[in-house]
Amino acid sequence: MRRTWIAMGAALTFACGGGESAGGGEASPASSQAAVAPLGTGTISGVVLFQGTPPANPTIDMSEEPNCAARYAGQPTDPVVAVADGKLANVFVRVTGGLPAGPYPTPATKPEIDQEGCLYHPRVVGVMAGRALSILNSDSLLHNIKAVPTANRGFNVSQPRAGMSREQIFTEPEIMVPFVCNVHGWMKAYVGVVAHPYFATSSEAGTFTIGGLPPGTYQLEAWHESLGTKTGEVTIGPDGAGTVTFTYGAM
Repeated sequence: MRRTWIAMGAALTFACGGGESAGGGEASPASSQAAVAPLGTGTISGVVLFQGTPPANPTIDMSEEPNCAARYAGQPTDPVVAVADGKLANVFVRVTGGLPAGPYPTPATKPEIDQEGCLYHPRVVGVMAGRALSILNSDSLLHNIKAVPTANRGFNVSQPRAGMSREQIFTEPEIMVPFVCNVHGWMKAYVGVVAHPYFATSSEAGTFTIGGLPPGTYQLEAWHESLGTKTGEVTIGPDGAGTVTFTYGAM
């Protein structure tokens, strides 16, 4: 049940947790505000490129988890740098400047992170501060989710059975919140917590879309777990469309 989530017309958190819903503290005003219309109808469309030869990803020894190992045709790898046809996935992109003052609308779709094949899917996801993130377990084995934020409250919970789910709320913006699994040390994910809904994660094709914006010029930041951050600027014109490209290369 592999999903890529893009927030606001456009998407982690940790090891593995219990089946009941839980929060990381009181919800911010974003979680209880009345319905707010989008700021506009404009869209930022972008692509993340990778130049050169991607680094080899580390191999994962899943021999002690044969049910997970059987899902992979060969030796499973940790998808730190996921490049296909020169496009880079799992890059978290958010608007950092140019937004009108809030309040901002909340995303219509709740972001999710699943544990499947002893990996987190998606590896990188975004959530609006004060809104719920769903954490699922699709594996028929124990996962233990550990979130290690600095601005938010951390947690460490178990999900021992397939089909278990949990909701978690982060109240403060934070880029990024690392997730790990105390049972399977190779499992990693990252959650971007943002004060507004104008963020996205690049897909396997390296593309992303951020919608619901009025015409104007916006500053953006792109984040990758090992390749660092890039900044960019894009203008949405009267036609309601703006495009931007981020380019990474081997470190």
